[in-house]
Amino acid sequence: MEIATDQDVVVVGCGIAGLSAANRAVEQGLDVTVLEKSPKAKRGGHTRYSESFRVASSDSNLEEYGYEYNIDDYTPDDFYADIMKQTNGRADEDLARTIVDNIGPTVDWLTERGVSWDMEPLNVGYTVARTFFDGEELVADLVEAAEEEGATFEYRTEAREILFDDGAVSGIRARNDDGDVEYRADAVVVAAGGYESSEESRTRYYGSDYDAMKVRGSRYNTGEGIEMVLDAGARADGQWGGAHMALIDSESPEYEGGANRVDGYQYGVLLNNDGERFFDEGEDARAHTYAKLGRIIFEEPDHEAFIVIDDPLKEHMRATGPGDWMTGDTVEGVLTELGCDEPDNGAATVDEFNSATDPGEFDPDSLDGNHTEGLDLEKSNWALPIDDAPYHGYRVTGGITFGFGGAATDDRARALDTIGRPITGLYVAGNTTGGLFFDNYPGGTGLANGAVFGKIAAEETAEYVGVTE
Repeated sequence: MEIATDQDVVVVGCGIAGLSAANRAVEQGLDVTVLEKSPKAKRGGHTRYSESFRVASSDSNLEEYGYEYNIDDYTPDDFYADIMKQTNGRADEDLARTIVDNIGPTVDWLTERGVSWDMEPLNVGYTVARTFFDGEELVADLVEAAEEEGATFEYRTEAREILFDDGAVSGIRARNDDGDVEYRADAVVVAAGGYESSEESRTRYYGSDYDAMKVRGSRYNTGEGIEMVLDAGARADGQWGGAHMALIDSESPEYEGGANRVDGYQYGVLLNNDGERFFDEGEDARAHTYAKLGRIIFEEPDHEAFIVIDDPLKEHMRATGPGDWMTGDTVEGVLTELGCDEPDNGAATVDEFNSATDPGEFDPDSLDGNHTEGLDLEKSNWALPIDDAPYHGYRVTGGITFGFGGAATDDRARALDTIGRPITGLYVAGNTTGGLFFDNYPGGTGLANGAVFGKIAAEETAEYVGVTE
């Protein structure tokens, strides 16, 4: 077996958590090797296919770099409240607090490391502060920044086992194109993503049909990183049957489609193949419903649904493909073109919905209180009649982004064993961890989680091995 020696730290994974760890580690003078399972052309994990961070803008100084937040008064307490609300109070309070208190300065630091931002919201319905980016570009910028300070990146190299010596981490056994190789190190940071790209894991945790669910991100996030940490003695944590499952274009590819967004659904109606509504489209802002709506849609007949709007609402919609809008003079005709099994029933459902509306002023940027009355399933906000032709429709399905289960960790990114003790020299960050998200997900928080804890993991590693910047 080949042995590669002399690393201070091995980082497993090249998404935002691993890249944050690698960049902070080299800043502090550590000798870093990053192991990435994918080929170089597909590096970056799910980050490669992502678009935005949720940021506590009141704690960020991006204006010093020439950027301006669309919402400049979103505080750490606001962010914390959103995490706890969307997870029904189940999120680990220490982990959540660490993210919200650190994400502003972390985004400033990422800017210093060379990341460029687009601050303009992608569409209406963003009620929190965001930074937007091109995922492939962000990954390339952070790899370049780390390499310039001496980090080494090994591609098509899959970490398989954490090695120990006298109870402390001593390296990683991995497999590359030439066979097995050992990377000796004083510490290991595992930031290898989740299990969502494994058909077997999706079936095990979500149900027999979930092998057919589309994966929005990397095909390489198949869970071996989590298994490796658990095999090293860490405790499994979090909601293993929960996941970020988003509403996406039904024509998205099986893997690596990226966002494949269809925004603005909250202003129209959602119908299933029986022509029936099944979800309160106006329950909350898009950023607080889209990540649970994918699973709800996937449970509907044929795993799909149809967004229907009329012409005045078209300006509030955003779809990034690869599918297309269908347009017609009647709701029934649009649903027929989209392939709905019961288009006549769908048209009747829209008529019934229209009769239950009595809107006041429409405000797409806030919960405007326009609601229906008299329906079995009411709409809580943005309940506008769909009655001004032409009509527009879009076929959507559910796509998985990441699972909510993972390895237990503390607010210092240390892996915890089944008793709650830190495992010496082992750190975990990003979607390899569990305990943060339950039931739902506040949009943009996954990237914040990875960046904050990847950076913290590197700082804890430097302290552990006795190297400081």
